[in-house]
Amino acid sequence: MSKQVIPEHYIFKVMLYQIEPSIWREVSIPATATFLQLHQVIQAAMGWEDRHLHEFRHGKGKRLTSVIASVDEDIVQGDDFKDENLTTLKELFGRKRFPFRMLYRYDFREDWIHEVAFTKKVESDEPVAKLISGERNCPPEDAGGAHGYQACLDGDLEWLDDSYDPATLDRKAATTRLKKVKIG
Repeated sequence: MSKQVIPEHYIFKVMLYQIEPSIWREVSIPATATFLQLHQVIQAAMGWEDRHLHEFRHGKGKRLTSVIASVDEDIVQGDDFKDENLTTLKELFGRKRFPFRMLYRYDFREDWIHEVAFTKKVESDEPVAKLISGERNCPPEDAGGAHGYQACLDGDLEWLDDSYDPATLDRKAATTRLKKVKIG
């Protein structure tokens, strides 16, 4: 008799650094997803447009020297590099204790830094990522990084589109974007 494998999802919270009040999302994702798919889920949940390079960093303590990213000449691979196309969440987290935290960097020029905290495993056979909760609108692409964006919010710079509302998370739009991410 073969052992039945119970499909699982990981619950994670992604928080954008250096912006107050905080911008965050809580999402459920299949454990079989690759890190490329995790990147796509973060982009969809946050509202980014996926126009720039990215990487995931993890390690012990404050030494985040392990990198998971695409194989690209602009990404420093280092000694402990994993290709995001080939590495699944389950491979990295399968035996680790939760919570587990890592950094997600997006747009190396503007350096948007996100903390990604995997908080728990849950049983689920749904093949899609789902938005659980979140707060505030993501900054627009090319907003000048956290400092430029914060300067706009504080009124020191005036370039944000009048239709942009920093306080409102459009849950319906985020859910629609997440449905388009193919997992598996």
